[in-house]
Amino acid sequence: MRQSIEWMVGGQQGEGIDSTGELFARTLVKYGYSVSTYKQFMSRIKGGHSNFKLKATKERNYYAGDQIDILLCFDKESLQKQEEYLTKDAVVIQEGKETSVTKSEGNYTYDIFSVPLKKIATELGNPLAKNMIAIGISSALVDLPKELLNHFIAEIFQKKGEGVIQSNILAVEKGYELTNDHLSHRISPLEKSEQKDQLFMSGNEATAFGSLMAGCRFLSAYPITPASEVMEWLAKELPPLGGTVMQVEDEIAGICFAIGANYSGVRAMTSTSGPGISLKTEALGMAGMTEVPIVIVNSQRGGPSTGLPTKHEQSDLQQMIYGTHGEIPRIVLYPSTIEDAFYVAAESFNLAEIYQCPVIVALDLGLSMNKMTIPSFDVNRVGIDRGKLITNEEAGEYDEAFFNRYRLTDDGISPRPKPGMKNGLHLTSSNEHGEDGYISEDPEIRVKMMRKRLEKTRGAMIQEPIKLQSSGDINPEEAEVLLVGMGSTYGAIEEAMTKLNEEGNETYAHLHIQQLYPLPIDRLKALFENKRIITVENNYNGQLLLLLKQYLPIHDQSDSILQFDGNPFMIQTLLKKMKEVV
Repeated sequence: MRQSIEWMVGGQQGEGIDSTGELFARTLVKYGYSVSTYKQFMSRIKGGHSNFKLKATKERNYYAGDQIDILLCFDKESLQKQEEYLTKDAVVIQEGKETSVTKSEGNYTYDIFSVPLKKIATELGNPLAKNMIAIGISSALVDLPKELLNHFIAEIFQKKGEGVIQSNILAVEKGYELTNDHLSHRISPLEKSEQKDQLFMSGNEATAFGSLMAGCRFLSAYPITPASEVMEWLAKELPPLGGTVMQVEDEIAGICFAIGANYSGVRAMTSTSGPGISLKTEALGMAGMTEVPIVIVNSQRGGPSTGLPTKHEQSDLQQMIYGTHGEIPRIVLYPSTIEDAFYVAAESFNLAEIYQCPVIVALDLGLSMNKMTIPSFDVNRVGIDRGKLITNEEAGEYDEAFFNRYRLTDDGISPRPKPGMKNGLHLTSSNEHGEDGYISEDPEIRVKMMRKRLEKTRGAMIQEPIKLQSSGDINPEEAEVLLVGMGSTYGAIEEAMTKLNEEGNETYAHLHIQQLYPLPIDRLKALFENKRIITVENNYNGQLLLLLKQYLPIHDQSDSILQFDGNPFMIQTLLKKMKEVV
């Protein structure tokens, strides 16, 4: 019996590729498996090739896999593009006259089962059910219980009536029947796995959920791929809790409304992608100057300009860390996995209020839009710390007719009253100002205020700024080679590291950085000593390595593996490039 499956469906956008993949993935999750997904699609509403890839394993995995055991082809491009990734003895299902043949050519050996999906679906009374027939064939090939599929079909189509539900169930049963008739020799049952307490969600959903749990009650944003799902999720979940979501007229309004909400004392955020960050930059500087907390989610995509709106990239690091004219305090976080996205998002609101500054939570398309099974969240890990936000009574203790909002303190962080408080009447300005908030161009005041703002975040640190691990019995702190990544490269690096350690030529460890600014320099300095450092990044310039070199003396012991074609790293690519670099 098999204990894993790598599966893909490909076709034209508008053919239900995403929903087909989602249904099969949810069925495997219900069967107790750990599932990681990746979907590729074009920046158009309909037409153009798209695909949905998944890997399901009994043990937890973080990567959708390099290879394909079962390929559903709803267009000709699917097989053309994916043939090289087919495993030995893979099964390909495609539209066509009913035939079953084995193809053996070069390194490829696989079965092609052609079946008139559209014709059969029409005969069953639902021409749209061809995808369900293909799902039935896929499920039969791994001997999944039909009852699991039927459960999800009833859930998905409940609003369309019993007739639609039954026609889709019949289509799935037809798929099982076709498999038994033509591919019975290829049935390889998937071993039943124990039911786990796990969720199946995307990085966008986890980020939105973590924000909600942290007390966020306001989001203002403009729709943009791949960040729109953050707004869509919160638009459903915030109103029942008394929260508000505003779909605003543009990106500038998105950040300005959120700054205003935070200034009034509400935990608020905005979400966007690279082009939106560009537009928000001036207002970002205002939040830094006025010391207003705000959380900004940046789901990166291929750039520059409009770039590759639906493709993967990690090229906004310098923009997130340095973008704005002048210098402001900020914190930049980058979760490694979908599970981390929940906790990092929740923690970002505490940091924003404790240090009274913008916090940027970086995602990438691979993390944002793709789903993965994760353990259920531990809500006890989510605490709320509002920093020096003070009550009217506490403001009154200062006995000031006009509250000094920007008073100088030992830690650089000033008490923060809400506007409208009787005892907290104060002035806020985006111009340089003194402790009282009044505009000032005095050089001495300028120096004091710059130091106040920029030095207060030096000690800012999340609970888990880095993730360090190795495989086997290798101590990660003693490994010879350290593979360093960020964001959704986590799974591919982890699997590549394991394979390299199994080969035994050098010892490898894997470091994923979750806090990009300020960097945990002391921790990194100790880890980098006497090691070969290789960063793995989806950008052209090696922005992560450039950042590390700015703070750490690793120039003669470091290198980068870079990919910027819009696709995520594959393990085989990583293995080849790592061996070349080492």
